[in-house]
Amino acid sequence: MSVTDRLVSRLPRIGERGGTAPVVAVVKLHGVITPTPSPLGRGTINVNNVESALTRAFEHDRLAAVALTINSPGGAPTQSALVAERIRELAGRKKVKVLAFCEDVAASGGYWLACAGDEIYAHPSSLVGSIGVVSAGFGLTGLLERIGVERRVYTAGTNKVRLDPFKPEKAEDVEWLTTLQSQLHEQFADWVRKRRGDKLNADHPDLFTGEVWTGSKAVELGLADGVGNLREVINERYPDAEISVAEPKRPLLARLGLAGAAGMGMSTADRVLAAMEAVETRAAWSRFGL
Repeated sequence: MSVTDRLVSRLPRIGERGGTAPVVAVVKLHGVITPTPSPLGRGTINVNNVESALTRAFEHDRLAAVALTINSPGGAPTQSALVAERIRELAGRKKVKVLAFCEDVAASGGYWLACAGDEIYAHPSSLVGSIGVVSAGFGLTGLLERIGVERRVYTAGTNKVRLDPFKPEKAEDVEWLTTLQSQLHEQFADWVRKRRGDKLNADHPDLFTGEVWTGSKAVELGLADGVGNLREVINERYPDAEISVAEPKRPLLARLGLAGAAGMGMSTADRVLAAMEAVETRAAWSRFGL
């Protein structure tokens, strides 16, 4: 559990107590960004599972600001964009400032989310940036033949199946993928430029290369506005405010601490998918040494 988690776990949830003091609502955006819910209840971020938390955070009638605590190595670019756009939509409707706080890592899609904030803060040791696009998979050519399995795929359209992991890689398919990645990369960079504006050190040659920096260096580059954690900044900016937490929904079994038990009832196919998910999740975090 992070320092912020321990701090906010002792704070009241939105609506727990009345009063007249202004409120800073905290939304925790922790996990890999993916449209697919985790079968084992692991933390994930997507527009559906954060909607209730965002709505609760922005609907408070004494709202002074919304704080996002971000701990994510990234993931799906479309989900990153959808969540960020939803935050900006709610902030515009409520006319309230959004402060983003980078924790262990706010990289790739995690930094995309951070840019939904009007201001971005990071711990000096946070890992921030990775403004780039990555695709990963496995080459399993010949595997099915060796284990005696015949795979049958039927398509209408010559380009319907590209980069099939069970077939040899084709140069034209790789070129198609890199073209898509370039388009997504430019969209990401445009979002950062739009949100950070003149704060960016736009002349730095590695700004949009996918490089990752510490929080301190991110401030120098204009990727963040300052060094600090949620408690410090909120106490300084809103000394009289109550801090209330709105957390994304988790699956029922995960909330009851029974995610492991749920796995016991999985079919073999589901177990394989869960194992692959665990590998992909581990790989996403391990790229940043976590």
